[in-house]
Amino acid sequence: MKIAWSDEKDAILKQQYGFGFDRVLVALSMERFLDERAHPNPVRYPHQYQWIVEIDGYAWVVPFVRRPDGVFFKTMYPSRKATKQYLESRK
Repeated sequence: MKIAWSDEKDAILKQQYGFGFDRVLVALSMERFLDERAHPNPVRYPHQYQWIVEIDGYAWVVPFVRRPDGVFFKTMYPSRKATKQYLESRK
């Protein structure tokens, strides 16, 4: 499966968070994938899904769209709600 993203968006994320989409790939390779879900606002984002991945002990939401050859990442952001739901429930 091919995973793609916008270089411009990646640069913005690196400036904002100190790392970009490549960190999501590292988390996936380390089996830090937590869940896949439909976007919670399907009216506004009907074709988007979200991966929840663990990065440095925190849950990150990675919205994406499916393509015939793989997926395209739209953005990523840390989520307190997802951390509580997916990671704190493990304790």
